[in-house]
Amino acid sequence: GRAIFREALADGTMEAFFPLVEQLHTQDDPSFCGLATLVVVLNAFGVDPGRNWRGPWRWYHENALDCCKSPELVQQEGITFDEWACLARCQGLDVEAARPDEKGVTEDQFREVVRALASEPRFAALVVSYDRASLGQTGTGHFAPVGGYHAARDMVLVLDTARFKYPPHWVPLGRLLEATRPLDPATGRSRGFAVLRRSRMYHVLHGTARMSL
Repeated sequence: GRAIFREALADGTMEAFFPLVEQLHTQDDPSFCGLATLVVVLNAFGVDPGRNWRGPWRWYHENALDCCKSPELVQQEGITFDEWACLARCQGLDVEAARPDEKGVTEDQFREVVRALASEPRFAALVVSYDRASLGQTGTGHFAPVGGYHAARDMVLVLDTARFKYPPHWVPLGRLLEATRPLDPATGRSRGFAVLRRSRMYHVLHGTARMSL
């Protein structure tokens, strides 16, 4: 894994890794992979949650994500791809979500997205919602941010928030795409991937000029 990391770093496709890994968070509950993934992205983007976490500090954590579906309900039922996208938009992020089987996304198109997002240093992230069993892992549906890409080996670095089960690991790009295709029993539809960006209107909506893209 380290050799792959060094090669990808030299190729310039590990730029997404550093802001995300600084905030990599172990999910608080087995059902909170979607919430924890969003916490990682929001804190990496420096988005203000609009409320205090502890004392004077304003910081995202799972229980702060309470629109669209409450953390209590997520703990009981999990969260679907559409509910998760709703939750991301609730926090002021721009979300481009796609189900590859419904959108006809090819492996080459997915590769372009992965490479582009892995090469962006800040304020853009790729999140994948997939079936763990398709990758030979234990469990079913899962969410995770993508931390990098190795072009020569065509492998994607998955930053797993269930760190009590799996550390960050490399997955062949084609297998990861195929893992988004199995149907979610809760919706009868496949999972997918989403490009998240800090909104260009963030500074206007939150009354601050900290960042204007």
